Amino acid sequence: MNLRIRDLREDRDLSQGTVAQDLLCDQSLYSKYERGERELPLRLALRLAEYYGVSVDYLVGLTDEPTPYPRGRRAK
Repeated sequence: MNLRIRDLREDRDLSQGTVAQDLLCDQSLYSKYERGERELPLRLALRLAEYYGVSVDYLVGLTDEPTPYPRGRRAK
């Protein structure tokens, strides 16, 4: 899977350590996510999408439109 997390991080001039710290994970593990050596868990994909203000679809390369979908009302 071609994740855009490295490009998003570099576009914002952030280090891997900074992003990893914000995600509460180790920098070496985050580096493996960027290189595709480890699969990014869904919970971290959701957190990264919110962190960067993009949709999960954009994050994982399913669309070229970075704007997240409007949030709807959640079912009870």
